Amino acid sequence: MGQAVLETNLSLPNKRSGKVRDLYDVTLTDGTEALLIIASDRISAFDVVMQNGLPGKGVVLTQISKFWFDHFSDVPNHLISTDVADVPGLTGEEQEALRGRIMLCRKTQVVPIECIARGYITGSGWKDYQRSGSVCGIELPEGLRNSDRLAEPLFTPSTKAETGHDENISFAEGAEVVGEELMTWLGETTLSLYGRARDYALERGIILADTKFEFGQVDGQGTPILIDEIFTPDSSRFWPADDWEPGREQSSFDKQIVRNYLETVVEAGEWDKTPPGPVLPDEVVERSIARYLEAYERLTGEKLAI
Repeated sequence: MGQAVLETNLSLPNKRSGKVRDLYDVTLTDGTEALLIIASDRISAFDVVMQNGLPGKGVVLTQISKFWFDHFSDVPNHLISTDVADVPGLTGEEQEALRGRIMLCRKTQVVPIECIARGYITGSGWKDYQRSGSVCGIELPEGLRNSDRLAEPLFTPSTKAETGHDENISFAEGAEVVGEELMTWLGETTLSLYGRARDYALERGIILADTKFEFGQVDGQGTPILIDEIFTPDSSRFWPADDWEPGREQSSFDKQIVRNYLETVVEAGEWDKTPPGPVLPDEVVERSIARYLEAYERLTGEKLAI
């Protein structure tokens, strides 16, 4: 297993960092202003970044997003290139360190609505249903079990929070923010993309339980385009179809292994879900990255060297 890339410090302007990604501004050789997105190997859980990462995780996330952007070529997106050679100003050493984990993208003004599609009742949706019989204000039939497939996928938007948790909102509340016409477009596009990806994944033995998208507008106007990552284990719940059994929590291809381990640390009184996060044991790291790689291989039919 290689060394995890936990941070970057490039001689490019306007660096900002999220839980997983580092962003820089880039001026391309033709003068175009672009955005460089680097997927690090950092891993977060419960909104806290762990002290060590999953070596190669950023490569897997980037290559899965690239696969889906190519697969949905009929839906405009922000991706210009994933080739480090297309990023001006990088040294040879930096190119090698970043190979496979960068997206060079068009700049957009982010639409301030996180677009979530739910095809199965799980996670916060399951907790909401147990309390109220609904998910994000949408009433559902009685008697549903944890991880049941919904008769029709739900569009459940949320606000994009600068810090802390995003907040679920109704369609009407979203329309107050971006207008009813754009909100309608977001809902229809979200559910269409989800349905197509769900069917594709299921043919390859993966249940796509839910997912989230972000959209942006070039120069703040016009039809939005897909931005950020799409259909990765960090933005979606992937379950092995041959192990799906409603009525319980499902095994998954995301960071569930990390979350499960951390719950044992919390129960032992060794961590209280506040920063800094603990160091993950090698066994947890190895099992987790193996699940990410398996998701990539099932979806694409190809092996990925990291």
